[in-house]
Amino acid sequence: MTQVDAPLGRLRRTVARAGTFPSLARAYTEVSQTVKEQNLLRRTPWFYMAVGVALLLAFGGAVAGFVLFQDTWYQLLMAGALGIIFTQVAFLAHEAAHRQILASGPANRRLARILGGIVGMSYDWWDTKHTRHHANPNQVGRDPDIELDTISFVEEDAVTAGRFRALITRKQGWLFFPLLTLEGLNLHWLGIKHLLTARDVPHRWLELGLIVGRLALVVVPVFLLLPLGMAFAFMGVQLAVFGVYMGASFAPNHKGMPIIAHDAKLDFFSKQVRTSRNVRGGWWATWLFGGLNYQIEHHLFPSMSRLHLSKARRIVQEQCRELDVPYAETSIWRSYAIVVRYLNQVGLAARDPFDCPMVGQYRRA
Repeated sequence: MTQVDAPLGRLRRTVARAGTFPSLARAYTEVSQTVKEQNLLRRTPWFYMAVGVALLLAFGGAVAGFVLFQDTWYQLLMAGALGIIFTQVAFLAHEAAHRQILASGPANRRLARILGGIVGMSYDWWDTKHTRHHANPNQVGRDPDIELDTISFVEEDAVTAGRFRALITRKQGWLFFPLLTLEGLNLHWLGIKHLLTARDVPHRWLELGLIVGRLALVVVPVFLLLPLGMAFAFMGVQLAVFGVYMGASFAPNHKGMPIIAHDAKLDFFSKQVRTSRNVRGGWWATWLFGGLNYQIEHHLFPSMSRLHLSKARRIVQEQCRELDVPYAETSIWRSYAIVVRYLNQVGLAARDPFDCPMVGQYRRA
């Protein structure tokens, strides 16, 4: 059974509690065995080497453009290009952290830490958070990706919104993508804050050194070589493009899918498939999203190279059809519409309880 563009219905129906889904204890064992038999967990070093070379060439082109454009506003094109390139490097860091690229775990972690430093993010902060997300996607109190931030992802958080935050929460679906322009700055800040304040951070000084080195190589030349106003505009565009691209790549994957109650106990296959959504598009979507368009397969087989995810998709779909498990897949634009609608629906909980529905109806008229 394939679920495409299913309506959300009432918000409370998206909360799955203990016993909501039937147990499928052997489902993952069976699909995993098929994946192994087809050798889809093998590394693809030549593919990732080609991606790395392409990114190096892209960086070289951005630097050349920066030098050629001098102090003209065409520099903002280079700023946007850097935002895209840094996001693609972040995708590689994500894949290295999942042990998709190199043969050993320690080698992948070293690579992920270096790539994270190039992007300006702390690998340790991200890995701690992302590991918890993979273990319990969309589960209240367990998945940090749905914890309260500027955006409320569950109704209980929206209800507790103070007067100022409620102004955002009520329209948070429409504000979601504009707010992503600040997400790049937020990711940098959270990583640095973690490195400076958290206890027992492995390789703390290495990560801080990488981030400082990145500032010296990226930010300092911008402010040295461009007029001050243009330099701030350059950094603003670069951070905005990075934030929007990152957020737009991760948001379709789980937002608007079932929210799992804190005390619910689900088998691995049900938990990962029912809370994840794929984005259609083929090879171009795989390049655009760094393989995150195959979110269901990525959650089932996190160490699988993005090159093999499309083949794994057919295996997982067949298993879902046999077991009557909904398999969510939709277009990129439809996925964004679902995210906006879901966040607006959650945000309704933050509306003023003294608002008069009749007045609101006449206002809209």
